[in-house]
Amino acid sequence: MTSTGMEGLFSAIEETAGLLDISPSREKVEPILSAYDLDKVVVAFRVTTRGSEDLDCRFTALPGDVNPYLYAVSQGIAEATDHPVGKLLEEVQEHIPVTAHGVDFGVVGGFKKTWTFLPVNDLQKLSKVAALPSMPPALSENLDFYARYGLDDKNSMIGIDYPSRTVNVYFLQFPEECREPGTVRAMLRDLGLPEPSERMLQLAAQAVGIYTTLNWESSKIQRITFATMVPDAGALPDRIAVDASVEKFAKNVGHTYPGPVQGLYNVASYSGGEYFKLQTYYQLSEGSLEAKVLLGPAPAGH
Repeated sequence: MTSTGMEGLFSAIEETAGLLDISPSREKVEPILSAYDLDKVVVAFRVTTRGSEDLDCRFTALPGDVNPYLYAVSQGIAEATDHPVGKLLEEVQEHIPVTAHGVDFGVVGGFKKTWTFLPVNDLQKLSKVAALPSMPPALSENLDFYARYGLDDKNSMIGIDYPSRTVNVYFLQFPEECREPGTVRAMLRDLGLPEPSERMLQLAAQAVGIYTTLNWESSKIQRITFATMVPDAGALPDRIAVDASVEKFAKNVGHTYPGPVQGLYNVASYSGGEYFKLQTYYQLSEGSLEAKVLLGPAPAGH
């Protein structure tokens, strides 16, 4: 990325983080911005209600034939590890068809995650993904759960969080029943998670994506998240109750394209209850992967 472009993006990061009273670390952020060509990729920001003192910044549309984790290690912006989390992406690239990648970093904490997009016209079977040697065993141990709800052949993306040592598996084009309150309640009950709130049921009814989170320490699925499209982030607080920090973020976050700020509003259930995540797009590329891959087709009637 050019020095001019990097400075402009850092200024945007600084301004966005300021909405949350967070001061980004130039020492952490600038090496990441300089390591990638970000002029023509999608750039997004994400805020969460789960007590984070960081702002996530992510970018997508990196080439599928490059391993973004190993590249980050080679650039000194991520740490090498002997844990299976460090080998998983190599195995994904070797055995699963890949279209592109994304990278996620904290503006305070630095490099965090990789996102690997799978073909939307060739959604993957979880049995194949679960067979990867470095995949958390919890995935194979819960294949019956995914099959019960028609998710077992709808895998669209794999996310790997290196500091937290967790894996997200994402689903698109899932059965309409997965949006129904009774099914959402049954899914959470099967996972041993709390009864969903009405707000969670409202968002799940509009979900374009579902994902679950697993780790290497437990045989249980840790979280389930429902992702809904937000065509106008500034109008989100008027449509649904959101936390004060999310409302301030939604109404003031900047973007570089015409029209309102677009984004995703996610609701996650875990053993401690529910929390929410708002992701807004600062920069969109032509023919954005977000439109084709991450967001997918909107469900009928939504």
